[in-house]
Amino acid sequence: MYLVWTDVFSHPLWAVSTVILGLILRSQRRGSWDPRACLVQLKGKTAIVTGANTGIGKFIALDFALRGTRVIMACRSEARGSVALHEIRKRSGNADVHLRLVNTSSLASVRAFAEGVLREEKELHILVNNAGASGLPRDITSDGLEVSFATNHVGPFLLTNLLLDLLKQSAPARIVNVSSMNHWKGMVDFSHFKGKNLGYTMDSVYNHTKLHNVICTNELARRLQGTGVTANSVHPGLVMTEIMRHYNFMVRFLFNMIGIFFFKSSEEGAVSTIYCTVAMEMEGITGKYFDSDCSLGLPAPLARDPTLAVKVFEFCERLTSKF
Repeated sequence: MYLVWTDVFSHPLWAVSTVILGLILRSQRRGSWDPRACLVQLKGKTAIVTGANTGIGKFIALDFALRGTRVIMACRSEARGSVALHEIRKRSGNADVHLRLVNTSSLASVRAFAEGVLREEKELHILVNNAGASGLPRDITSDGLEVSFATNHVGPFLLTNLLLDLLKQSAPARIVNVSSMNHWKGMVDFSHFKGKNLGYTMDSVYNHTKLHNVICTNELARRLQGTGVTANSVHPGLVMTEIMRHYNFMVRFLFNMIGIFFFKSSEEGAVSTIYCTVAMEMEGITGKYFDSDCSLGLPAPLARDPTLAVKVFEFCERLTSKF
């Protein structure tokens, strides 16, 4: 009897081998640092997590709640945020978890949220800028900004600056901006902020915004030297989250199929951010870029240019001062 190469894939051993390989790959996704083994408690501390109703942000907020933190979940959707709020309160046993609405693509919404925080909160020790989206349709916001830049960078940039004084008063405090290794493929072109000279192939716009996250985090860290407030950026890894929800069905299908074996779960993807905000060994560490395994990473060359960082930061300051 002759065998053809396609017979290999119909053999039961092929299915068994595939499952075993998948399990091995999944077992390798966890880093060496385990949040559950970290005994740091954050009672008496206040934290804000944007995009906390789903994905990575939800597990970051849950971890903080388990540590006794007063958690402010900054979410866009009241309905989805309420569901996540009740789940986190139930799983953590911490009733001091609260939902506040903010749309980071709207600078007016960001200002209103920040005003509420400054009015209601006496201290702020942790700010995690996690909210973001990839593959957003081409659009210009009411502020005249390209929607991806507004959502992923300009909104979080403004929010951070509006809360800086409160963070300084509460020092030691930590700011963590969730970026991506995709920032290596990003470019700096100030016309992008207004939606000009942009290509919308796959995640190209997202890559540009994530580069600006890292650049501005580094410059912010430089400006905060001596204040007791640290600022770091982090790559969470390739994570199975809803960040791809704006792509077409086929792209999402392939992403999810590959992700079963190679990508992290949202809980696993939250680890590197939790490490930067919680770990004792991160005390005083600032202006760094951390990889998904909680190790120091090397950011893209553009993110290591201090002169460019000043220009980008000042541009964003001027941009947000108009609103």
